[in-house]
Amino acid sequence: MENIGYILLGIAAVCWIIAVIIGVVVAFPVGLIGLIAIIGIGFLFAKVIKDRIGNKEDDHYSKNIKK
Repeated sequence: MENIGYILLGIAAVCWIIAVIIGVVVAFPVGLIGLIAIIGIGFLFAKVIKDRIGNKEDDHYSKNIKK
């Protein structure tokens, strides 16, 4: 049940992002600034995910240290 909720939220988020990108492209000259900002945020988000996956210290603390 929980997985279905995550899948539906993921689909909604992807549709929303596609709608935002289409809206930015439609407003071409000014929308180009927004498109560059969206791409920049995407690259930063990918970097954060990559750093989190590759960090063994965070995994150690999340699994072994009690609050």
